[in-house]
Amino acid sequence: MKFAHTGLYYYCLQLGTALLQAIDKERESIDFYTPRSAGNIFGDDVQYVRQSSLQKFILPQAKKYSAWHATFQGTMYFPFRKNIPIVFTVHDINFMHDDYITRHKKKKYLKQLEKKIERADFLVFISRYTSKDVQRYIDLKNKPHVVIYNGCNITGVEHPEMPIVLPKKKFLFTIGTIAPNKNFHVLPQLLQNNELLLIISGIVQNESYKQKIIEEAKKWKAENRLIFTGPVSENDKIWYLKNCEAFAFPSLAEGFGLPVIEAMRFGKPLLLSKLSSLPEIGGDLAHYFESFDPVHMQAVLQQAMQQNNNLTIADELKKRALTFDWLSAAKEYLAIYRSLY
Repeated sequence: MKFAHTGLYYYCLQLGTALLQAIDKERESIDFYTPRSAGNIFGDDVQYVRQSSLQKFILPQAKKYSAWHATFQGTMYFPFRKNIPIVFTVHDINFMHDDYITRHKKKKYLKQLEKKIERADFLVFISRYTSKDVQRYIDLKNKPHVVIYNGCNITGVEHPEMPIVLPKKKFLFTIGTIAPNKNFHVLPQLLQNNELLLIISGIVQNESYKQKIIEEAKKWKAENRLIFTGPVSENDKIWYLKNCEAFAFPSLAEGFGLPVIEAMRFGKPLLLSKLSSLPEIGGDLAHYFESFDPVHMQAVLQQAMQQNNNLTIADELKKRALTFDWLSAAKEYLAIYRSLY
């Protein structure tokens, strides 16, 4: 939770909050292992163990705990040497599909993940895609494992205030870390034969990749209709989701795709890549890019725009979003914790 405005941050926040609702407070309690920068984010009446970089080498005492949940496959804080049952959540192995990562580093990262999987007592994958992807490279050796979907972060009827960056025209929206695997540079070609804006929100992880997106917009003579907001507040994100014409997410490697179900919650047309977990999450209600050819992408956009006035499809999208529920996910995790002690 050190890095706000990321998918992993919201996964931890939402799951932790739901776990506190679901536990039997007469019989059990949960302590949260968090960075100091997160403060008392789960409330003042719960216990926290504060992270220190030294704990990469010597973790805090764990004798009083019945189970340890490692919530991210890349964590450096993993109780290899502690005598405690471990639940281990794997979100993705996107590094295996990243052309910018050398073969040597991929082998190294895979070995680190394999070591954690061997030590864990129970594995959780956030999608069937992630489960299959991991098992392409690592033998789980009959290790108990399940798929538990993430929940929808947006549950109520929202009335957001105007965002800091207020678009003056109709717009397409996307959100995510500005990095090559998100594939955002293919989106400016959707700004042909229309007056739509393209709003991209998220932390810039790779400045050169941001420049590539800008160059693509120039190529399509749409640079004046491309808007980067940087990381946004929940209020601003909700406003963009509620008011966009469609939500575009052409990611090349995605373990789940939380923004997809957030857009679903508002019944927005979904323009998704056909890769990784996105068809699993979007189902048959989304529109998919079979390729990133400009003519094909334009056709998919036109098809999606025709949906905008279809209230039946919008209602179906909203219903599907609500099937992804954090409280249900928390109850599934609790059942796993309890099975280990």
